[in-house]
Amino acid sequence: MKPDFSTLNRDNIVAFIGDIFERRGGEEYLGEPVTMAQHMLQGATIAKQNGQPEEIIVGALLHDIGHFTSEFGTYHPDDTEDRHHEDAGAEVLEQFFPSVITDCCRYHVAAKRYLCATKPEYFQRLSTASVHTLELQGGPMSAEEVVAFESNPNLKEIIQVRYLDEAGKRADMETPDFPYFAPMVQRMVDKHLGTS
Repeated sequence: MKPDFSTLNRDNIVAFIGDIFERRGGEEYLGEPVTMAQHMLQGATIAKQNGQPEEIIVGALLHDIGHFTSEFGTYHPDDTEDRHHEDAGAEVLEQFFPSVITDCCRYHVAAKRYLCATKPEYFQRLSTASVHTLELQGGPMSAEEVVAFESNPNLKEIIQVRYLDEAGKRADMETPDFPYFAPMVQRMVDKHLGTS
């Protein structure tokens, strides 16, 4: 059954996301050496350490929200079909966040396929789990798909978050927790919806 997100609004969306991190963040992340929460927090932390704008930091923090918990639909390494977690996450985020953040979620899978098609060396960065999901997700893009993908006005930011996705899988990295980033997340909501 599809979850009901109708009660979400500008005043509770950040707390809702924080609650997901708190309740479900300790779950295994696709067989990687980090949990679900650690993966996204690492991407956001690396972005902040490198002086990236808040849109990139929040985009990295939320890019995998779609398979972060069963609220959106979970992934399992034995899956034989793609669960389209990127679409599930973007469907919730687009109501509250600027398009650049939503696009970083919606297209981070496509970005992996794009980079594997346009930068063959990128494939070497992929973990075993990421190689498996690449196969489920259609493999490297065709030439036609590459051209279409390059027309996205947020291409640069999407690619940046994709690189952060691959970087955020360190077993020994410490990060702030979600509440540290929450004010930044709220600023992005306010930027999109206007301050109340």
